[in-house]
Amino acid sequence: MARMKPPYDLLVIGSGAAGLSVALAVLAKHPTARVAVLAKNQLSEGSTRYAQGGIAAVLDATDSTESHIADTLDAGAGICVEPAVRAVVEGAPAAIEWLIANGVMFDHEGSELHLTREGGHSHRRIVHSADATGKAVQTTLEARIRESGAELFEHHNAIDLIREKLPQNRQGRCVGAYGLDRRDGRVKLFPARTVVLATGGASRVYLYSSNPDGSTGDGIAMAWRAGCRVANMEFSQFHPTCLYHPKAKSFLVTEAVRGEGGHLLRPDGTRFMDDYDPRAELAPRDIVARAIDDVMKRLGCECVYLDISHKPADFIKSHFPTVYAETLKF
Repeated sequence: MARMKPPYDLLVIGSGAAGLSVALAVLAKHPTARVAVLAKNQLSEGSTRYAQGGIAAVLDATDSTESHIADTLDAGAGICVEPAVRAVVEGAPAAIEWLIANGVMFDHEGSELHLTREGGHSHRRIVHSADATGKAVQTTLEARIRESGAELFEHHNAIDLIREKLPQNRQGRCVGAYGLDRRDGRVKLFPARTVVLATGGASRVYLYSSNPDGSTGDGIAMAWRAGCRVANMEFSQFHPTCLYHPKAKSFLVTEAVRGEGGHLLRPDGTRFMDDYDPRAELAPRDIVARAIDDVMKRLGCECVYLDISHKPADFIKSHFPTVYAETLKF
């Protein structure tokens, strides 16, 4: 066990967009703060890097916050907490501005941000960096955190949170965490005045997932063991479209392909989404995913098809370079 060290002012467990954003925001306000970031693998190997389509925010004069809120509540099918929806939607433009100020290069059309459309949205409000938005965000924030003075601990598995020992066997606030250095097999102590869990989800509990192998719910389990309430664990999102190929390892095909006019087809070449929702391919993800599942089960087929061949080749190459390059491999 490592020797006791002075506590960090902030310990962030997780190195995706959420974790790096909070670390950078704290350092911007408190430049002398001692900040540590624990990453399960290398700093970039979280789910953020694999996100393709973009980030929703009201950035066009013809759009409105109320429209974005209404779309979100409708997509949530009555389950959303409206104050939370309003807070996220109202804060989205400022979050985009913060990312741009930190160097994220989103696509522009002339002097304006280029906005695309995705399922469930009634307006074009998706800011993006081609079809590799997550990679643009992750690499930019990673570069910023590496020059920030924060202490970065890559290949460190957080094991458990540490709580204060109080009289009568009671436990107090969280004061740090234990982490396993995967390179030398040693468990290290990371004391901290404040701990932020930004460890992502648990989608790798499923056989097929477009998320990286590290998405195994460690942070959720640590929080539960430390006494936190855990809720809404049933809400795992199923992205409707991945590349069906034995060597593709569930490669994500961005929702923006449908947003830019892609059609979902049965094996005989006929469209089917109009049979399930009036918004067709632009219905929310859960509706599209269930429709695909239903068609496959009814027909006994192994896959359906996503067709955007009616768009020019140059359009595909410029809007979806990641998807284009990946499909050429197979």
